[in-house]
Amino acid sequence: MKKLLNTVYVTTEGASLRKDGENLVIEVEGETRGRVPFHMLASVVVFGGLYLSPPLIGACAEGGITIVILERSGKFQARIEGPVSGNVLLRRAQYAASDQPDEIVLGKIANQRSVLLRALRDHGDSLTDQQQDCLQQAGERLGQIMRHVAATALDTDQLRGCEGEAAQRYFGAFDTMLRSPDPEICFRGRSRRPPLDPVNAVLSFLYTLLTHDCRSAAEAVGLDPAVGFLHRDRPGRPSLALDLMEELRPVLVDRLVLSLFNRRQLRAGDFTVREGGAVLLSDEARKLVLTAWQERKKEERMHPFLQEKAPLGLVPYLQAQLLARHLRGDLDAYPSWLWK
Repeated sequence: MKKLLNTVYVTTEGASLRKDGENLVIEVEGETRGRVPFHMLASVVVFGGLYLSPPLIGACAEGGITIVILERSGKFQARIEGPVSGNVLLRRAQYAASDQPDEIVLGKIANQRSVLLRALRDHGDSLTDQQQDCLQQAGERLGQIMRHVAATALDTDQLRGCEGEAAQRYFGAFDTMLRSPDPEICFRGRSRRPPLDPVNAVLSFLYTLLTHDCRSAAEAVGLDPAVGFLHRDRPGRPSLALDLMEELRPVLVDRLVLSLFNRRQLRAGDFTVREGGAVLLSDEARKLVLTAWQERKKEERMHPFLQEKAPLGLVPYLQAQLLARHLRGDLDAYPSWLWK
């Protein structure tokens, strides 16, 4: 099985990243803060104003190590990578295919429903009758949508409609799953550009990181990350990466966000509000979230199709590999990754 390599996150403004032999070296004010061998690296993610030496950029490009540059808020700015070796026959099959959205949608809704039911099981005794009803009704409706998608031949626009209703129901119950004592920590619906509350700030931040992982996974198996099935093709949009992350978002990101707030690792004081209402993580809170994200990716789960245990951080790669096998004709259908 593919080895789960490291992603280095550099959050200190003014830091310098350079090459020293076969190592990435991180310096702050002339002092070495970190040294990582290139052979242990999959990618480097940097936030804000940092210096990247040209020799380092060249070494990363040659070694297949992607450098991703994000704003302090986590918004994507740029991606630096070397030549991408795509499989031309696989990509032609990808461009010709149009029958994947139903499995993607089913996987996403099934995992959203599992998150709701797990919250009901874990916290049911402490919930009011109204809160229990909210979670139960949302879970039941998601089950109905799943059965409809599975039993009906729907075109892509109809599938998008089903996915949209499921997302509305799921996020409509999201606030019920939050157990923070801070009144500022609440959820009133998804807000993206910019996030308008602490919960949305962390969701958007981690969705950006998951998108990066899914894009890298698609490229690693020879797929074109820009050509998706559920998400419409747009210049600059990694549509296939967004497709791959749909079924993973509830488990890898949403559950982690709930845990960070419910365990009181994140509190209202960890966020700042900018003019215009944008809510951002503080520097220390960002580091905490990144550490939790890395630990989350190390957790192992049984893959329902492969019947092997694998770290969660490898799941994007495994799903991209299974999608490639289906497009080549080795699998009759693309098997969604389902959390149980």
